[in-house]
Amino acid sequence: MSAKFIENIIERGLFASRWVMAPFYIGLALALVALLYNFIIELWHFFNAIELISSHEVMLTILSLIDLSLTGNLMLIVIFSGYENFVSRFDIEENNNPDWKITVDFATLKLKLISSIVAISCIHLLKIFMSDNVDVKVLKLKLITLMVFVVSGLLLACMDFISTKTKNLKK
Repeated sequence: MSAKFIENIIERGLFASRWVMAPFYIGLALALVALLYNFIIELWHFFNAIELISSHEVMLTILSLIDLSLTGNLMLIVIFSGYENFVSRFDIEENNNPDWKITVDFATLKLKLISSIVAISCIHLLKIFMSDNVDVKVLKLKLITLMVFVVSGLLLACMDFISTKTKNLKK
């Protein structure tokens, strides 16, 4: 056996190992169904109690529904772009293939993820701020966490901008 033959077998094995990630994305899709179930239950409780709850509670419930929706969007971003970037391209008819899915590369994925996390954190912060019993320590901790996410997002965007400019200068 030649060294090139062994190298070829190793490379094929390593390349095939990307399929180990497929069950992760299937699991996330199942978790998305669980999230939908949670959303439906929350919506059901909301409509059953709508006559008994205050406008303040209506706003908090709506924020919870928005939070669940944003979490679902985040999961879809991870499922679609992760599968496409690391496992295999989707082989779906052109009319069923959303245009936005094709344009999500790894750099865009990072920015979409951090912006979704920031949006979800903002919703949580707003819910805490609007609740009747606000714990100042918890509010400060959540605000600091949100700022860390925002700064991280800005730094990622700056790094991607610099990286893109550097690539364009080399061309």
